[in-house]
Amino acid sequence: MKARITILLADDEHLIRGALAALLRLEDDFDVVADVADGAEALRAAQQHSPTVCILDLEMPPTDGVDTAQRIVSSVDTRILMVTRHARPGVLRRTLSAGVSGFLPKSTPSEKLAQVVRDIAAGKRYVDPEIAASALSGSACPLSDRELDVLRESAQQTTLADAAAALHLAPGTVRNYVSSVLAKLHVSTRQEAVQRAWDEGWI
Repeated sequence: MKARITILLADDEHLIRGALAALLRLEDDFDVVADVADGAEALRAAQQHSPTVCILDLEMPPTDGVDTAQRIVSSVDTRILMVTRHARPGVLRRTLSAGVSGFLPKSTPSEKLAQVVRDIAAGKRYVDPEIAASALSGSACPLSDRELDVLRESAQQTTLADAAAALHLAPGTVRNYVSSVLAKLHVSTRQEAVQRAWDEGWI
């Protein structure tokens, strides 16, 4: 008898999550052990169930699917399949470095999704060809890891002081990082820098 593949599904869009869970449950060798709405719930459910495969939405609160994937793979022996409506160019590099095993658009037919889940469960990796092509066409990120950390916090915090507190840095240090980012990206405001980094998939 073929071993069953246990699946955790995380997506903040309830209708999509419900439809996807229903489709996956039609497969004889799949068992959806949990479906949750955000990254924090996904981490808890992964630790509780130790699923074979976690299917995570890329754009998912409270941070994003990449951060959630990183937290899950650091604490649970599982494989991660990331799904998204729109793959921004630099996102693929971030997901692969976070330990993600597969990347698919949400428009993928259910038969293909099922096969990719099985492949990933067997230890293989899969990246949708169009997503891979988009990643290759994207521009290289000119920012350091610390500058990217500052931009991520800037996207979530109201003020630079709040971002500095979250990063355990002095406000002046954060201002220096922001100034460097603005110069590198040739933009004039922090908001423009955050938007550019988001559009490129760097954060």
